[in-house]
This record gives sequence, C-alpha cells and structure tokens, in this order.
Amino acid sequence: MATSLYDLSVASYLQTLGGVAGYLERGLAHFEENNTDPNEILETRLYPDMLPFRFQIKSIQHHSLGAIEGIKKGVFTPPGSLPEGGYAEMQKFIAETREALQALTREEVDGLAGKDVAFQFGERKMPFVAETFVMSFSLPNFYFHATTAYDILRNKGVPLGKRDFMGQLRMKAA
Repeated sequence: MATSLYDLSVASYLQTLGGVAGYLERGLAHFEENNTDPNEILETRLYPDMLPFRFQIKSIQHHSLGAIEGIKKGVFTPPGSLPEGGYAEMQKFIAETREALQALTREEVDGLAGKDVAFQFGERKMPFVAETFVMSFSLPNFYFHATTAYDILRNKGVPLGKRDFMGQLRMKAA
C-alpha cells in the first residue's frame, strides 16, 4: 500500500496535535493543583537563546496547518506574529488548528502531491515538491517545536510521559 500525502502530513499532524492538546490540558491541571499561574510559562525558554513557549505553540500550528496552506500557495515563509493571550488562548489556538486540519479532505490534500512549493525567507528560496517539503522540512520542524513545548512543561514539573506526547496511535483495524 502506498502512503499518501494526506497520511504523511495531516494524519501525522493530527496525531501529534492530539498529544499537544492533551499535554497542555495536563499542564493546566498541574499548574492549578500547585496554585501556579499557567500564564507564567508563556515566556519560558529552555535556554536563553531559544524562543519561548508561546513561539513553540505558534510553530506547531505554522508547521502543520500553515504547511498545508503554504503548499496550496506554492510558498511557505517563516511564522508571523505570535498568538496573543494567555495559556487558555494557546489551548484554543491548538484546538482551532486541529479543527482546521480535520476539515481538510483526503482528496484535497492528496491532490497537492507533486506540487512545487518553496520555503522563502528574505531573498532566499529553497525549492521542494509537496512530499519532500512535508517529509524533510515541515514534519521535522513540527516535531521539534511540539517536543520543545513538551520539554518546557516537563522542565516546569508537569508530570508527562512519552504517551502524553504521542497522541492517539493509528493502529491496524481489527
């Protein structure tokens, strides 16, 4: 069986976004149980030269839904402004990303296969086709930022494990 562009991209994004939504919920519960303001984490970084939690959440959206939108337009650029608001708004941002991806049809996404797309920053352009863009650029960035947000929560004491990150597995139907 061949793997489709939809399976490589949207199905993979949705699996991990389910994990992201779950670990954000566990983070909120942890902060509430410990009388900690969850908004304090928004500017938290793992290291001074790394971007903060808020940027990680934006990048999760940008390298999933934004990647599909970039393929459709034929150009993908660095993320724009960061999402406004507090922790609850970050959760809403992820929920809206999931909803938008769930609305995409398999046919719509698979129809983008072979389409040219360029990552453009400034005057520089990196050419791809949809499949190689997803596999060699979008997914690695998506997982990097999802992992970094997870790690920031872990660093703040949120009791998370690998299963919290992975989301709902796509197992063989019985």
